[in-house]
Amino acid sequence: MRKKTVLAAAFVAAAALTLSACGSSDDGAKKPVADVSVQAKTKAATALDQPFTKPDLVLTDTHGKKYDLREQTKGKPTLIYFGYTNCPDVCPLIMSNIAIAKNSLPKADQDKLQVVFVTTDPERDTPASLGSWLKAQDTSFIGLTGDFPTIQAGARQIGIGIDAPKKEKDGTITSMHGSQVIAFSPKTDKGYLVYSEDTSPDDYTKDLPEIIKGETP
Repeated sequence: MRKKTVLAAAFVAAAALTLSACGSSDDGAKKPVADVSVQAKTKAATALDQPFTKPDLVLTDTHGKKYDLREQTKGKPTLIYFGYTNCPDVCPLIMSNIAIAKNSLPKADQDKLQVVFVTTDPERDTPASLGSWLKAQDTSFIGLTGDFPTIQAGARQIGIGIDAPKKEKDGTITSMHGSQVIAFSPKTDKGYLVYSEDTSPDDYTKDLPEIIKGETP
């Protein structure tokens, strides 16, 4: 199958409008939002001909320690996703799909792959609660939290728009955030592949071996 390529600048503009509405309440209600497609594609990933620079983010990991994203993932194949643990649907599904695919890899490749989940709801996602949630997905997943403006600025560096969680009159807390997963090459440390929330475990399973080698699937 073939991939389409897009300019990173164009992707940033479109991605800022592509937000998933994740709500958390007793009834799990959520608000629909418009879905803006960047470009039609015939494969799971969209390849960027002008890859993103890895976000300059220094946050707190699930052990309460400082985590420098650029430094600690340097030279490693890395998937980055921004979401939050109280999301009733999109976030757990995406992380579960990645976990399924990762666990299908040989042990050596599993050890190389870095999967980073950055919360968009740092007020509720403390290091402890974030760590507990991620352990249910995969114990090797890296969870990061910190102050919201820093997280929002880091997301924007890779074309992902996020809004601060908003409490509605009915008690529902709605978080608007882009649902893209960005893959970074171990060779260049650049984000060169973009995956949507529709990417299946099989899609990731097919692509991860190439991503780990720093190649384009």
